Amino acid sequence: MQIIPAIDIIDGKCVRLTQGDYQQKTIYNENPLEVALQFQDAGLQRLHLVDLDGAKAGAVTNWKVLEQLTAKTSLVIDFGGGIKKEEDLTIVFNSGAALATIGSLAVKQETLFAEWLKKYGPDKFLLGADVKEEKIAVAGWLETTDIWIYDFIEKYMAHGVQQLFCTDVSKDGKLEGPSVQLYKQILEKFPSLHFIASGGVSNMGDLELLREVGCSAAIVGKAIYENRISLQALSKFNR
Repeated sequence: MQIIPAIDIIDGKCVRLTQGDYQQKTIYNENPLEVALQFQDAGLQRLHLVDLDGAKAGAVTNWKVLEQLTAKTSLVIDFGGGIKKEEDLTIVFNSGAALATIGSLAVKQETLFAEWLKKYGPDKFLLGADVKEEKIAVAGWLETTDIWIYDFIEKYMAHGVQQLFCTDVSKDGKLEGPSVQLYKQILEKFPSLHFIASGGVSNMGDLELLREVGCSAAIVGKAIYENRISLQALSKFNR
């Protein structure tokens, strides 16, 4: 199981929110490159980069940070937040992202996303599913749809999507442990999916559990910044 550290960006700085709430913001580092290089030095190879300003504005905002990280690290970066139009997608790919992370757009503009999958290839996208009681949540989790997570996955796997990360919004940023049961059910239904756990990881035991249920990777954010999990431990686990 691969470890994917997360960097969330507001005003070019590395921050974390609790449950997607912009009012509950903690700044961890003014310099995202410094953080990314620490991840790289620990032997981690991937990075989940989220443009929170972009997510709020509905247009990619912090692409300069992406450009800097792709130029100065060898990390394979997926970038999300504010990708609503093709010009946003072009900016993200031109700035060096290996994958564009798509969430709400896949729910609200299915036709457009299906076109992108066809044009750029499904391997250029990381699909994100925010879930509340097995139903898809959108708009910064404020809105729960009646779309069942399993139907959502099935539909996009039929379009060729190979990588998906799933966040249980009741767990995110709370360091209370991940949604192991939900992930187990998803993996039982879709064993060939490159499934990435996200949200709730608080210690190495959580990562062991996720590996046991068969997750391909896990996104880890707050636990690293709050020193619950050391980079040394992650480096060992990743090897």
